[in-house]
Amino acid sequence: ELYDKGVRAFVVNAFSDTNSYNNYPEAAFIVVDNTLAALQKLAAYHRSQFDIPVVGITGSNGKTVVKEWLYQMLSPSMTVCRSPKSYNSQIGVPLSVWQLNNSHDIALFEAGISRPDEMQKLAEIVKPTIGVFTNIGPAHGKNFENIQQKIEEKLKLFCNNIEKLVYCKDNSEIAEIIARHDIHTFSWSRNDRDANLFIASVNSNSDNTVIKAVYHGKEISVTIPFIDDASIENAINCWCVLLLLNFPNKTIAKRMEHLESVEMRMELKAGVRNCLIINDSYNNDLNALAIALSFMNAQHHDNKVLILSDILQSELPEEVLYKNVAQLVDNKGVDTFIGIGPALCSLFKPGGKIA
Repeated sequence: ELYDKGVRAFVVNAFSDTNSYNNYPEAAFIVVDNTLAALQKLAAYHRSQFDIPVVGITGSNGKTVVKEWLYQMLSPSMTVCRSPKSYNSQIGVPLSVWQLNNSHDIALFEAGISRPDEMQKLAEIVKPTIGVFTNIGPAHGKNFENIQQKIEEKLKLFCNNIEKLVYCKDNSEIAEIIARHDIHTFSWSRNDRDANLFIASVNSNSDNTVIKAVYHGKEISVTIPFIDDASIENAINCWCVLLLLNFPNKTIAKRMEHLESVEMRMELKAGVRNCLIINDSYNNDLNALAIALSFMNAQHHDNKVLILSDILQSELPEEVLYKNVAQLVDNKGVDTFIGIGPALCSLFKPGGKIA
């Protein structure tokens, strides 16, 4: 099909029948043992040709938002290369890095994994100089022995020649494992005054949040046009990166005031009949659900409806997972629950309550 559309160069695994090449007389074939490995090796070589700051971002949630917000704040004064959308897979990362060219001042690449032994391949392609470990959650949990193994695997992105790794010290599981490695860090915390950026206060009103912090002994602050916990966490991670890049806080604060929502993440939309719709369809795990329900409650509307599909790839047993879902639904004051999928349907009692 591609040949018929004019493609004339192919990287392929060998045909089992060598006569098959004769079917495409005008095409050139580069035959390799593994096409994915070839793509990754080529992208790693391409990355090695550039000596610019490269920000590598991983974690369970927030990768794309942190990358896009950094792009929004850096692009007024720098030429930025970044991953398209959520290109953070074994194929997405090399395609992202392939965009690098001599015009770029800085690069922002996100990297995600779904099982062990994947991140080392991405680390060789990205070679980050600055890292961001956003958080850790249950996504893809069933493919790892436990959350500690998942953190260790994600941390492999930063174990070679990283200058600074941004992370939140308040996440004890991440902090404990990072402490075992010889990694230079830039930490932030709401509780530990010894963190590089100590978050002194977070105050939200109807449409923005003021975050005050202490950095190098001086009080600094920013205001973001969001009030949900996920956005606050993502903004602080971005704040740390900009401080590492020696941006004056006045410049950071000015740019943070104008941050825009990122598509594919939690969105607030106006519906008919004075309804508000919160769309968080990109993430479906227990942590994302809790954040979305908290955001729903912040809107102060009556008649709260939750539409939820089965949560896949959770590290929790199904019985425990959906008991936690039921507790969240109850605690957050959901009036109507609509469940989609065999797991959720099997847990309903005749009266409509979750078993």
